[in-house]
Amino acid sequence: MGKLDGKVAIITGGSGGIGKAAAKLFAEEGGRVLLVDLDADALESAVAEIGADQAACVVADVTDPEQTRAYVAGAVEKFGGVDIALLNAGIEGTIKPITEYETEMFDKVIAVNVRGVFLGLKYVMPAISNRGGGSIVITSSTAGIRGTTGMSAYITSKHAVIGLMRTAALEGAESNIRVNTVNPAPIDTRMMTSIEEQRGLPAGDRSNRPMAQALPLQRYGEPEEVARVMLFLGSEDSSFCTGGVYMVDGGVSAGVRPA
Repeated sequence: MGKLDGKVAIITGGSGGIGKAAAKLFAEEGGRVLLVDLDADALESAVAEIGADQAACVVADVTDPEQTRAYVAGAVEKFGGVDIALLNAGIEGTIKPITEYETEMFDKVIAVNVRGVFLGLKYVMPAISNRGGGSIVITSSTAGIRGTTGMSAYITSKHAVIGLMRTAALEGAESNIRVNTVNPAPIDTRMMTSIEEQRGLPAGDRSNRPMAQALPLQRYGEPEEVARVMLFLGSEDSSFCTGGVYMVDGGVSAGVRPA
């Protein structure tokens, strides 16, 4: 028996590092998954890896209301309903001081990272309610509980989705919908490579990773380590957990490691 036998999950950002790892783990635990992203080739590759009997995909822009409504409807049509939503799609934006940050880029990050979560909640909550309840997991970040220089849009967005989560947890409770955030520290994904390169580290150089060295565990997390917490929150193992902020951060939120 798997932890997600008979359950259907929507995963946005489903072809990326964390999303894909979660999709594989959810399928291994008996779930069926609908992956949502913009990259059709990457989505189809992920579905092929998981297996077409347990996975399907939809190319959709999470910032668009009609496309969001459509991917939720697609999950219902393909698999019969929705029990779990992993609202995981996100972008990092550029790294510049506030005074130099492009307004258009700020708006884009907020659109994907915040509006995308809002629309996901708006359209998936009724679908989950129709199944008698379920779980929504929103990907925030350690950036959702602290600040850092050069990433004003990303920091703002990850704080904002914690507020959305808390509101959704209160509003969803009467329908037996649990809502929580997962807050990873730096995870070894495309996003972290992009951030490192924008901060001036040589592309592909893994010998000097200052952000990893600053973590108490002194390494980046792996996507699978985040996925396992998402599985806990998506399954009945977390049946009394809602409105929570779950850190997957190698200890960084505990404080600064002595030099």
